[in-house]
Amino acid sequence: MGRADSAGQPAPGPGRSVTGAGPERSSGKLSTFALDVDTASYTYARRTLADGRRPDPSTVRPEEFVNSFRQDYPRPDGNGFTVTVDGARTGRPGWSLVRVGLATRAAEPAGKRPPAALTFVIDVSGSMGEPGRLDLAKRSLNTMTDRLRDDDSVAVVTFSDRAETVLPMTRLGGHRGAVHDAVDGLQPQYSTNLGAGVETGYATAVKGLRKGAVNRVVLVSDALANEGDTSADAILRRIDGARREHGITLFGVGVGSDYGDALMERLADKGDGHTVYVSDAEQARTVLCEQLPQNIELTARDAKAQVAFDPHTVTAFRLVGYDDRKVADKDFRDDHVDGGEVGPGHTVTALYAVHTRPGAHGHLATATVRWLDPRTRAPHEASGALETGALAGSVWEASPRFQVTAVAAYFADALRADGLRAGPALPGAPGLPHLATRAAALATRTEDQDVRALADAIRQASRTDPED
Repeated sequence: MGRADSAGQPAPGPGRSVTGAGPERSSGKLSTFALDVDTASYTYARRTLADGRRPDPSTVRPEEFVNSFRQDYPRPDGNGFTVTVDGARTGRPGWSLVRVGLATRAAEPAGKRPPAALTFVIDVSGSMGEPGRLDLAKRSLNTMTDRLRDDDSVAVVTFSDRAETVLPMTRLGGHRGAVHDAVDGLQPQYSTNLGAGVETGYATAVKGLRKGAVNRVVLVSDALANEGDTSADAILRRIDGARREHGITLFGVGVGSDYGDALMERLADKGDGHTVYVSDAEQARTVLCEQLPQNIELTARDAKAQVAFDPHTVTAFRLVGYDDRKVADKDFRDDHVDGGEVGPGHTVTALYAVHTRPGAHGHLATATVRWLDPRTRAPHEASGALETGALAGSVWEASPRFQVTAVAAYFADALRADGLRAGPALPGAPGLPHLATRAAALATRTEDQDVRALADAIRQASRTDPED
């Protein structure tokens, strides 16, 4: 495994190296992208496969498949990241898979985090009447209301053909009944003016803004916008001032068998947030009642990663996914360029297919992550490096968590094969039946139910494979 350097080092000026990255290393072949902790693409693909259909390749984002699984990266003590770089050779001559792993500190116990001011923007359009949409959201929101702290605050905004604030920002202590009444009264209505809902949600969040608290808009929708502004860019323009001036972040929760994946994903990426998808009560409970309260605060803003591949050892490389998150190499240290927002308890994984020169030895790559402190906006960096000698002899001889990462990436790559894959298949890719067997063995080895679900999804995909 490559070195994992500690987080929180002060940022160097442009052109100066950081720990573990000498000048000759930072001047190699570069890959730069904004961090992303979304997982909606993978969960929605699982839902689609369970319904007996292949997901539309345009909804398959490989980074969200890879980031859906637990990792064993070391974590920093404070805000920021640790950086771990490791890799393994594939069965294709000269090609390896290289993994860059970033981890934030563990989430604080509920009593130690800052208070939260959450504005829930709930889609009550007609399409939300389908079972597993509004009913699921109402049950989960009521449970979450009982689990939040007394010093947390909640507002509720609904939208159909128009938007309405049904509950202004309200402290939960002594007022949980008012929140339950607002949630219980939600009923499906007419068309979907998502733009109006988001705009009213941010206006409500600004009006109820709490200093010293984490202020966040939580959008629950099937994102099937059909009235008013229906493009992400137009909607984001309407809330740009509130988002930038007050630092209010967006958390998107997607629901429904028909789901506007592209719209929700772009809103979250460009709205300083992230998105998940839920299809059943257990997933909704986990996301809204466990993950959201634990990860309310941020540990990094505008986080970007840059990987420098040594030209003496590397002839070619390809980043798996992050198609919509790529950043110009020159903008890595430009802190006015948007990055990703990351909270405690998260890991971010990027996987590369890397071709090395025959017989090459020595330094292979250095990965650096740069972020802004969420309170002071001061920039920081951390880095990690990998040597060719540290590559495992085979993907299937690497650590179990590396193998899970590879299986998830191979699976996403196979689902994107219908004209959307960026380049040839990932090196060493097995067929779906073989991949399902690998995943099942890893599920037994790791005793991880999420990996078991991955194996089931791959088996379902192999039964619907158009080439079979």
